[in-house]
Amino acid sequence: MRPEPHQEFNKNVFINCPFDSEYNSLLQPILFTILYFGFTPQIASQTVDSGEQRITKILSLILKSKYSIHDLSRIRSEKRGELYRLNIPFELGLDYGCRCTARGHLRRKKFLVLGEKPHDYKKALSDLAGIDAKTHMNNPEKLILALRNWFIESVHSNKATDSASVIWYKFSDFKDDFDKQRKSEGFSKEDLKMMPVREYISFIRAWISNNK
Repeated sequence: MRPEPHQEFNKNVFINCPFDSEYNSLLQPILFTILYFGFTPQIASQTVDSGEQRITKILSLILKSKYSIHDLSRIRSEKRGELYRLNIPFELGLDYGCRCTARGHLRRKKFLVLGEKPHDYKKALSDLAGIDAKTHMNNPEKLILALRNWFIESVHSNKATDSASVIWYKFSDFKDDFDKQRKSEGFSKEDLKMMPVREYISFIRAWISNNK
């Protein structure tokens, strides 16, 4: 039986982050931690309808997710004269506006704002003053700590929860097993680099089910 829409809403986590290969070292632990806590990642690159407008896809994911993660760590242009891309802060604005103006269950939306260093995001987006953002220093282990603590604070769970260190070691074990298993199945480094997010999520979910 398919879950009720609100049940899915309560388990969905929208991820708003860069989609380049350099960000994979952070996206992978984000996906792992979300699934480790029993939630479902919602990310634009996971959907396959190329005929759907990106903004429509983004809005759909935001509306069906109680939780959201917005990583603003890329707030600086890397080259002189390069324009800073505004997709991520724009999607954060859509999510915040939805929570503030919507009715019913959408008023219960919660989100996490991430940055590379403390207060960097405030210089680029001063309207966020007062928001309790977390930082990860582009370090996957620190990112897992930030996510773990946010889940505890947001879900208000009273049950015992694994520490960030335990989750990090579990993620490291998964990475080792994943790389060995995929190579034995004939996957090259390039195959793994280009693997669809949906497929990667399925491997994480199966591993957690067998190893948690």
